[in-house]
Amino acid sequence: MMKTLIIFDVHANFPALEVILKQEKDFDSCILLSDVVDYGPNPIEYIDFLHKNMTYGVMGNHDNAIVSNTDCVCRGDFKTYSVETRKWHYSLLQLEHIHFLQNLPLLNHIETEERSIYMAHASSQGDLFRYLNGDEMEIEIQNITAEIILVGHTHIHFKKQVNNTLIVNSGSVGLARDSAGACYDTLENNIIHLHRIPYNVKKTILTLQHNPISKETKLGLTKVLQETWKGE
Repeated sequence: MMKTLIIFDVHANFPALEVILKQEKDFDSCILLSDVVDYGPNPIEYIDFLHKNMTYGVMGNHDNAIVSNTDCVCRGDFKTYSVETRKWHYSLLQLEHIHFLQNLPLLNHIETEERSIYMAHASSQGDLFRYLNGDEMEIEIQNITAEIILVGHTHIHFKKQVNNTLIVNSGSVGLARDSAGACYDTLENNIIHLHRIPYNVKKTILTLQHNPISKETKLGLTKVLQETWKGE
């Protein structure tokens, strides 16, 4: 049986992804549910990984913002961090990286050897910006025919069975909001498995300190990564 690695909302936090890749060395395909950029220190390394390994994917609101020079419409308490790190990330990207992000679709629907899978970043209707919980998502998917619906955006890890459809939000590899660690999923033997593993947060924080963003943003992102930030 094939193994599919499913990763959401890495946000350029490559140290978090590296731990997952050490754990899941034998995957056959990779599904990206965006966001690729903003917040973390390693956008180039992550996009280069996706160039080589991504099988299917969709665009996220932060990806859309960096290629369109527009607002990502993220949570207000993250806005400053997003805007500042996006400006820095944009200065690092080459034309090939921009083209990669531009070519990510808003929605994707595939048939694998095991399941039919529908993919979206935030809303199953293609809205990149809405924050939906499991109950709201259940209403949204009524006209979609798929055995698995994959979404992200909220950074909250869960799965929910609705009749013949399994809704899965894989949380976030790089900035989980519901607990510590890097979240990801695997599809193997016709079953979705939810995973959460620890990673070296200090490595991510240290790399951020050596990059051209303000002290305030460095401190804010450090608090987010250390789980001392409580929001507004």
